[in-house]
Amino acid sequence: MENLVLEAIDKFFQILYYLILIRIILSWIPSIRYTAFGEIIHNFTEPILGPVRNMVDSSPIGGGMMLDFSPVIALFIMNIVCNILKGVVSVIL
Repeated sequence: MENLVLEAIDKFFQILYYLILIRIILSWIPSIRYTAFGEIIHNFTEPILGPVRNMVDSSPIGGGMMLDFSPVIALFIMNIVCNILKGVVSVIL
């Protein structure tokens, strides 16, 4: 049971990781970004990237910057959350 839950956590975060990478690539290709495919990727990733972007934009370091570092920060935070969840599952199960 523990291995199944750990595998599900890994797969979930791996899918999110790839979706964010696809969104980064789509940001460089405006003609694809505004298609149905681009909207689907946006809808899946915005709940993660939006709050991170708001935190970065409101910080003294991130305010007014032209580059969006929120995907990199989100991937870093996701890695930490994934490891914490797997640790908790290992202790519980």
